Amino acid sequence: MTTLNGSPVAVADLQALALTNYGHFTSMVVEDGAVRGLALHLDRLVGDCRTVFGAELDPEWVRECVRREVGGRAGRRTVRVTVFDPGLELAAPDRAARPGVLVTTRPAGDGAGPLPALRVQRLTYHRDAPTVKHVALFGQLRLRRAARLAGFDDVLFTGADGLVSEGCTWNIGFVDAAGTVVWPKADVLPGVTMRLLRSAAPGGQVSAPVTDGLLRSMRAAFATNTAIGVRSVGSVDEIAFRTDDPVVTALREAYAGVAPERL
Repeated sequence: MTTLNGSPVAVADLQALALTNYGHFTSMVVEDGAVRGLALHLDRLVGDCRTVFGAELDPEWVRECVRREVGGRAGRRTVRVTVFDPGLELAAPDRAARPGVLVTTRPAGDGAGPLPALRVQRLTYHRDAPTVKHVALFGQLRLRRAARLAGFDDVLFTGADGLVSEGCTWNIGFVDAAGTVVWPKADVLPGVTMRLLRSAAPGGQVSAPVTDGLLRSMRAAFATNTAIGVRSVGSVDEIAFRTDDPVVTALREAYAGVAPERL
């Protein structure tokens, strides 16, 4: 079921979202009524609502909306919370906003075992308002489609300056020859999984501009987001990486060890 502000949604309520594509969201995995990084997801929604709509969003109301959708059901579900204004008009997006909370769910994987390593292609792209998780996904999906049509699993974005930034819907990190985790220093969406790893994972971590030369010197690479956790990246273009690196394994274990927060 899909709900808007805790009640079943009508088709008419979705018209503004479908026709204007203006809003923001977060996606989380709910497992037996709990979420890793729940506070970070809520903080993201509150902050992005101020940026996108100039409005305050009550995080407790968001929790209530999610609880109404997933209830006390056991198992794993991917829950997307989209904040949009059903009354938004294309000609007057500056009018006072009354953003609503749309909750949608879909089955999540069982989370057992690591996923196969990704093969990704670098393509040049810079997301609009990169620190906001907004619903305008056309540019990202267009390049994901191009990469997949070229025989890759997904796309990795680089800026006009050639620096690596992020994946289509995920952050990327690297492991250098000394075993240090290197996060790209670039304009990226600060993913919840990445933020959890930066505070919970063992070992050294740094941020640095990832040039082509630095990329080629890395021994391992990995992708992170809520849906996949920590997933090895086996190659970027023709550059191959180790897929059984112990640092990536430690990151995966550290993420699995993050205590979920109850809804």
